[in-house]
This record gives sequence, C-alpha cells and structure tokens, in this order.
Amino acid sequence: MNMETKKTFRLGGEITVNRLGYGAMRLTGQPGNFGPYPEWDSGKTLLRRAVELGVNFFDSARAYGPEWADRIIADALHPYADDLVIATKGGVDKFAPDQIVTDGSPQTISMQIDDALRNLKTERIDLFQLHRIDPDIPIEESIGAIEAARQAGKVRLIGLSNVDREHLDRALDVAPISSVQNRFNQAETQQSALVDYTAEKGIAFIPYGPLGAHPMKKGAVLPPQEALAWLLRRSPNIIVIPGTTSVGHLEQNAAAWSLV
Repeated sequence: MNMETKKTFRLGGEITVNRLGYGAMRLTGQPGNFGPYPEWDSGKTLLRRAVELGVNFFDSARAYGPEWADRIIADALHPYADDLVIATKGGVDKFAPDQIVTDGSPQTISMQIDDALRNLKTERIDLFQLHRIDPDIPIEESIGAIEAARQAGKVRLIGLSNVDREHLDRALDVAPISSVQNRFNQAETQQSALVDYTAEKGIAFIPYGPLGAHPMKKGAVLPPQEALAWLLRRSPNIIVIPGTTSVGHLEQNAAAWSLV
C-alpha cells in the first residue's frame, strides 16, 4: 500500500476522505462548549486553513453550541468544495453548559436533521451520526429515522457514536452504517476490539479524544503528533479528528504524517 492510499479512507465505500480531519467541538463558547465561538472570524480563518492543509473531513454535532459549530462551518466553508465532507450528529441536545439531554426519538432525530440541513446550508448531510444511545428508545427506532432521511435524500451516510459491538450489529440490521465514533487514544485503548471489528467490515472508526483531552476542558494529555501518528498507524480505517482553536496547533497536527 503506498503512502497516498494510507492517507485516505473510502467512507461508506463511496466517499474518499483524508484520514487526518478536524473536530469542531472547540469552535463554540465557554464554559461547556456552549454558545457561539467568541472569536468567530478567527474560527473561520482556522477552518479555511485546515482546508489549505488538506483536511477534507470536518466533524460537528448539534450539541456543540448547540448548533453553533454547524453554523460556523457553513459560514467559513460554504459553498462547499466537491471533495469536502461535513459530518454532524443528532440525538443529543444541550440547553445549558451543564445540561445535556439525550433524545433518540424518531421525531426529534427527524427535526434535528432538518435543523442541521439549514445550519450547514446544504441539501444533503454527508454523514449524520447518532450521537448517543437513548436508553428509553430502541436503537432500531433511532436509526430507522436516520435511514428514512437517507431514503428521502437528506442524508448520504449514517454513523454511530458512543456504541458497543451489540449496538453496531443491531444498527446494521436496520441500515448501512459507515462509521463509529468512540473515545480511543494511545492511553485509552478499551475500544481496540471494536476498531478491529469495524475494520473487518469496512466501517470507519473515528476516535474522539485522540489526544486524551477532557471534552469540556482545554489542553492535551498526550504529545499531539505522536498520539495522532499512533492512531493513523493503528488501523487503516481510523480517521482522526483533533480539535483546536490554534492555527499553530492545527499546522502541527497536520504534520503528524511525518511520523507515520
């Protein structure tokens, strides 16, 4: 396998993405990733710099802000280049910095997909992920709502987040699943078996917390380039999505390929 092949993955077997992407959770207000990013223009500059560095996969979620991460991505990058892939999530909402609500009901999922289409200024979401399993709603019902949106042309690919192998298998009985996004990094390897299982099935594994950072706090635990390179080496189906608000850190992260 040549280096160029190693640097990309065919998401859903149909969309080629660079395996070093960008996670947009930090482009929101503080504390608690709540509200709009206060340095809006700087955030737009950072997103455009990511594209210049070869990033073509951007990961967001309704709960980031809420909705503000989707909006800043659209403000910075729309109209989207043909090779840009924008992923977002639903099934989780945030009503205050410390008030996170999981709701995987079909009605809520459908409404959040429509909101994401509007916020991202697009007619079809490249990858829509169920952010978290609702303990009160069977996963089949939540995925069924996303699959209905896919059949209607509102969603291209479906992903999962914060799931185990049983959840994945149950979801696969309802619809094609293109990605799994769970916490995984060099110091937290509990998801290793699922990394391998998804690789066998041609499903992308998108590790969040790739540098070991706390989701609500700034600062990485692991050496950034080394930690990202470790993930890129770990399995060819891994797409890393380090998040940062610093152009300097963004450029350092992009150089992780030099260690692979």
